[in-house]
Amino acid sequence: MHKILMLLALASAGAHAAPLDQLAWLSGCWTLDKGEPGSVEQWTAQVDGSMMGMSRTVKGGKVANYEFMRITTANDDAVIFHAQPSGQEAASFTATTLTATEVVFESAGHDFPQRVSYRHRPPAALHAAVEGTHQGKTMRIDFPMTRAACPGPQVQTR
Repeated sequence: MHKILMLLALASAGAHAAPLDQLAWLSGCWTLDKGEPGSVEQWTAQVDGSMMGMSRTVKGGKVANYEFMRITTANDDAVIFHAQPSGQEAASFTATTLTATEVVFESAGHDFPQRVSYRHRPPAALHAAVEGTHQGKTMRIDFPMTRAACPGPQVQTR
């Protein structure tokens, strides 16, 4: 009986994580093309139906924008993108497209953006975009990125 329960638990955990397995290409570090050094987006590999991410945009040597992000799976296997940019209120978007190279999240009721997308162009390109309507105008902001080595600790020597 114990073995059956353990197998059921493993099967349940695997099924719960499966949708995010398609996003393995997103994990790692990405630098913003034409961005200043330090402008990065970084994602962890998924564990138990959850990926964690952060982004930072540097302008003039200072952090101009940042965002904390999570991608999770809900009990119904819906894939949800949770974002909290630059100290603003958190917002959640549900995946409407999820393939081996693209994910699109939408939230029609959000002010801006209403859509967040990531498209992987193997082997090392990532195109992110936010789009929707803002003050009655359709807008789209593109973030082309390239895979990069994740930075290690910066050690100062005397």
